[in-house]
Amino acid sequence: MNSHHESSKAVLIAGPTASGKSALALELAQKTGGVVINADSMQVYRDLRVITARPTPEEEARVPHRLYGHVDAAVNFSAGHWVADAAAALAEVRSQNRLPIFVGGSGLYFKAMTRGLSAVPPIPPAIREGVRSRLEREGVEALYAELAQRDQDTAERLKPRDRTRIARALEVVEATGRSLTDWHREGLPPLLPSGAFSALFLAPDRDQLYARIDARFDAMLKAGALEEVAALSARHLDPLLPAMKAHGVPALIRHLSGEITREEAAEIGRANTRQYAKRQFTWFRHQLPEFRWMKPEDARECLDRRRTAPA
Repeated sequence: MNSHHESSKAVLIAGPTASGKSALALELAQKTGGVVINADSMQVYRDLRVITARPTPEEEARVPHRLYGHVDAAVNFSAGHWVADAAAALAEVRSQNRLPIFVGGSGLYFKAMTRGLSAVPPIPPAIREGVRSRLEREGVEALYAELAQRDQDTAERLKPRDRTRIARALEVVEATGRSLTDWHREGLPPLLPSGAFSALFLAPDRDQLYARIDARFDAMLKAGALEEVAALSARHLDPLLPAMKAHGVPALIRHLSGEITREEAAEIGRANTRQYAKRQFTWFRHQLPEFRWMKPEDARECLDRRRTAPA
């Protein structure tokens, strides 16, 4: 693969919260003249800079940053909205012949970008359970044979022993009466097809990560997180909006209304963030196996070897 093609590939940097993704993206953008594009579902909200650990104004001034703080907290922003914004940002960056560097912790955003967004409606749990238990009882061959009869197109695209995808395709036919192939035609194609990107998942040592999460939460409080949450709370938005559920926000709102002490709120915020980090590891491992896992210190070396700033 020639070096020009290699250097025009988008770079995807994912990882759990507090793993050092933003610092790595910033460094890479400075070296390559690239643009940092946000792929974190909470850092899109204008109202939440400190508590979502968005890049500082000083960091944003060093290299171009896109899709940070561009959405009002009153908006229920979805992965579909983000993909539309990311497509525009990607086109802009490519038109300038710069390297697009997507960075964030939202698995769903990365999945939408690399796999496309499906239009499939949610499958009722009873149907899903039924198909899964038949998979256990009858085995994958029986289910594949049934899929071949009910949805030949999809069956032909799958490996006959791909348990997860066969079960998924079967539950979709059962729940909707339509094939997965039909549904996918109505979905969004991937922004970055396979081969158009290189993807890393930063996987720090768990204990070190949890210590960083705890220290960072306390640093956020010192940097004005409580004041930020107070301003958000004063807007009296629907508590079910995504911005109102950002880690630390509900607990700090409870503290502001006198229900719990500041320390109790901080402990809840830290614990929720640690649990979220744990879920991020699991999610990426199962859903996006194409991401290469590496220790943050190795990632820096790996990117150094691959890139130098364009002449």
